[in-house]
Formats: sequence, structure tokens, C-alpha cells
Amino acid sequence: MSLAIFDLDNTLIGGDSDYLWGEFLCDEGLISDRHAFEAMNEYFYNQYELGLLDIYAWAEFSFKILTQYSIKELEVLRHNFMLQKIEPILLDKAQDCINNHKENGDTVLVITASNTFVTSPIVQRYGIENLLATKPEIKSGRYTGKVSGIPCFQSGKIDNLMPWMAKNNETLEGSSFYSDSHNDLPLLELVDHPVAINADKILTLEAKKKGWLNLDWR
Repeated sequence: MSLAIFDLDNTLIGGDSDYLWGEFLCDEGLISDRHAFEAMNEYFYNQYELGLLDIYAWAEFSFKILTQYSIKELEVLRHNFMLQKIEPILLDKAQDCINNHKENGDTVLVITASNTFVTSPIVQRYGIENLLATKPEIKSGRYTGKVSGIPCFQSGKIDNLMPWMAKNNETLEGSSFYSDSHNDLPLLELVDHPVAINADKILTLEAKKKGWLNLDWR
């Protein structure tokens, strides 16, 4: 029994959940200046793809909407978001891989830079119990717009993973990690079985150079 780790966006789903959340908010008429919001949403996504994302600047932009509604109101929005934006881009091959690991008795974990509010129901939809993601801070029952703890991005994924493994008596012996992004190279290089999934150009080159498995689940 080993640890099977999955990235989420463009790995388990055919898109980026945080980007699509922003798109959903615009479609619902919840953004006053749609043009400016869409431009920033696109900007941060492009910065992520380039490996240049300022995770705290992104969080300030992304979490702002969470401060404007109660958690109950946000959960209703998130339910509709799941139906409209996420259900159509779930990937059968991803579910098959998850199921195979479970049948082998492996511990399955999703680790993602996207935030826990958006990603937790997606992870649950795949039948996965363990999630490490960037956490929006909650105080007095409302989101504050700030990050709680270390953002789960690039080497921050390792910073979050290590204490989680210690707490859950897990190790990296025989571990695997599935990801689409070169932003995840620090963790891909740490596990025993790195797998590139729907890989970006940089990760495709690295996977070829290092002899890693490179699959397309779309």
C-alpha cells in the first residue's frame, strides 16, 4: 500500500477550477465590472502557466468574493457551479486510475494550489477523502479574504504534504504523483513514480528527458 497523489486542475478535470469559478461568477451576474474581473482572471491563469504566479496576489483577488456572502449562500453558489462547470469536465480515465489505486489499497490524496472552498466538492465527487489545498481563512464564521497557512503551490505542496504524512503515518515509499504542470516539478521529482498527465509543454519536455510516463486523460 502506497501513497497516490493527484493534482486537480487539468489533471483530474479538463480545466482549471478556480478560473472556471471566476467565469461562473461572471455568468451569474455577481461581478460588477465583468470586463476588469475577466482580464485579471486571465492574467493570473497565464502567470500560473508561466510559473510566475504570485500566489498571495492571486489569493487576494480570488478570495474577495468569498467575503461578500455567508457560507450558506456560498455553498448554494458552489452547488450550481459544480453542476454547470465541473460535471461536464470530469474525466473517466481519471476516475479509473483513482479506482485502481483504491483497489490496490493505496491512500489517495489530492494536492492542489486551488482553494479548498472550490475544490473540496470536486474531490468528494471522485470519492477521495484526502485533500491538501490553499486554505481561505475563516473567522467568526465568515471568510476573511486572506490565506490560512502556507499556500499549496510549487514547493508549498511539499511544505503541506510533509506534516500531513507525519500525522497520517504515510511515507513516500512507492508513492506516485500525477500532474499536468511544470509548477509541480518539485513534488514530481520527490516521489517514486512521477506521471505527467495532460502535460504542459515544459512538463512534457521534462517527462521525456527523465523517462517519466506521460499520459493524456482528456
